[in-house]
Amino acid sequence: MSESALAAFASETGTHLIRPPRGARWAGFLRRFDERAWVEKLAADGYRFLGRSAPEFPPLLRAIHDPPPGLFLRGEADPELLAQPAVAVVGARACSGYGSSVARSLARELAAAGLVVVSGLARGIDAEAHRGALEADGATVAVLGCGIDRDYPAAHAELARRVAATGLIVSEYAPGVEPAPWRFPARNRIVAGLCAATVVVEARERSGALITADLALEEGREVFAVPGEITSALSAGTNDLLKLGASPLTSATDVFSSFGIEPAPRPGEDSPLLELLLASADELVRQTGLAAGEVARALVELELAGRVAVHEGVYRAVS
Repeated sequence: MSESALAAFASETGTHLIRPPRGARWAGFLRRFDERAWVEKLAADGYRFLGRSAPEFPPLLRAIHDPPPGLFLRGEADPELLAQPAVAVVGARACSGYGSSVARSLARELAAAGLVVVSGLARGIDAEAHRGALEADGATVAVLGCGIDRDYPAAHAELARRVAATGLIVSEYAPGVEPAPWRFPARNRIVAGLCAATVVVEARERSGALITADLALEEGREVFAVPGEITSALSAGTNDLLKLGASPLTSATDVFSSFGIEPAPRPGEDSPLLELLLASADELVRQTGLAAGEVARALVELELAGRVAVHEGVYRAVS
């Protein structure tokens, strides 16, 4: 039995398969399956298939208890990218502005340090993680919960194009497989399985991001959670993870330590905002003439880097 046959059969039947099924339908499919023609058709359409037994198959993913029979690949990077040190950055689709800024700046720092940023191309935190990695000219991998030929959601087609231009889009599902609710939890095990560490930025209770974190914990991988306000529903899931033993993440340095990476000079060392503190965000907008969004992003990065602290809405520099 070839792994490509199993992947092709799963696509044809609309099922999720890890191991060969029993029955006449599978036996009949095997008799007529032309692996060479199938691989050639994939290549003609711009896709590749990486079987689980291939030397290039990522070892961390192979080590999980239910690895896929293989991965379909789209993008310019070599499959070896999937074996490089990687961090999953995941979280809420309907995230807050703060969560969006944290995900983007964190991914930017991780990618700048040479780590591969992995996420699911979904709205919210996932998309911001991919964008942050791209801003650092770093490597990012998007894992789909549908066929490799789909950009899901469709609104992220341009983001998918940018990811594929320098990194990889991957899926265990062949071209033509439609998105389905049950495919996304299955997708999450691949996100977690590709990475030595997973960061959850924001998550409601019963969020899909928590499934990714649980799967990472089951595989003995490092899990980080960004602490949040106890009154915010978007922090309920991350704060629960902290109760369960996840490591609190207050800066990219926390992740670097788990990989044995020496952090680069902290962002914002020369930020003009440091000269203006103590002040509120509104006062900083007035004093600098910068747009409110620019000031908010800069303050989040400075706070994550430990360069500023905020109390009752007033920011002050930390020496």
